[in-house]
Amino acid sequence: MLLAARCLVLAAVVCSSGLADGRLQAAGDGLPSWNAGPSKQAILDFVARTTREGGVDFVPERERIATFDNDGTLWAEQPMYFQLFFALDRVKALAPQHPEWKEQEPFASLLKGDTQAALAGGEKAIVEILTVTHAGMTTEDFEQIVRDWFATARHPTTGRPYTEMVYQPMLELLAYLRANGFKTFIVSGGGIEFMRVFAERVYGVPPEQVVGSSIKTKFELRDGKPVLIRLPEVDFIDDKAGKPVGINAHIGRRPIAAFGNSDGDLEMLQWTAAGPGPRFCLFVHHTDAEREWAYDRKSHIGQLDKGLDEAGVRGWTVVDMKSDWNVIYPPRG
Repeated sequence: MLLAARCLVLAAVVCSSGLADGRLQAAGDGLPSWNAGPSKQAILDFVARTTREGGVDFVPERERIATFDNDGTLWAEQPMYFQLFFALDRVKALAPQHPEWKEQEPFASLLKGDTQAALAGGEKAIVEILTVTHAGMTTEDFEQIVRDWFATARHPTTGRPYTEMVYQPMLELLAYLRANGFKTFIVSGGGIEFMRVFAERVYGVPPEQVVGSSIKTKFELRDGKPVLIRLPEVDFIDDKAGKPVGINAHIGRRPIAAFGNSDGDLEMLQWTAAGPGPRFCLFVHHTDAEREWAYDRKSHIGQLDKGLDEAGVRGWTVVDMKSDWNVIYPPRG
């Protein structure tokens, strides 16, 4: 849900019965942070049906593709997408090189600490911010800048590092699916190279299994060294109807399971559900104002409106975060 539309910065279908044939993770069913109930059972049933050899719904491992949105599905997204926090910090770091920004919007408002005014310009303002903070450098330089930011940046509400704002139940789900022969992909509106910095370390998802929004790059020789330069031009927005397009281009197989949390993920779930054989679509519904945030139909971030209605009609699984999860974030070490 990002690059321009989601600001480049900016839940699963389940089915039937029994436990998978001896391939579950050692610790019980592998989902200890999920409370017993319809959502957890739907996941267990779907995995059992699709991995039971000889069963009517058996799916070969090569076809066990599961796609996950990132913002609001695997980690938090309030009060803003985390990649936007990164971009705003980059504006402050670059400001000494751009004295004109003191009088130029959206940068003038950002430098005064008025994020709301800066973003009042909508998509145009967001694209301007992203253009100056994400382009004009090599891919290696951008990766290092992102790594350095994650090493020190903290969430403004919780004080946690952003990579600790991940959902423990979803970490367990990723591992549980992989233990049962599924290949897990991130399909997000977030910047593809931004997410690749942390996806393998945090989620166990390697860079080649991350699909996201992107800007254009070009090959150059600099001092005889081949490099890729990030250009200030949007290449692809992996949000809404772009998600099935990105899945087709990067993965080449239609998923049999898709997980999201907002209307930006609806087309991905629709695309997944439309395939033959067993299908699983799930939305994470943010209902826990005490441990996280509660929002859905009217939220300016992660709006879940059309998706909530369609999930009810289609019988997709909707996770009630407050009642279905006994833990939100991983324990702090």
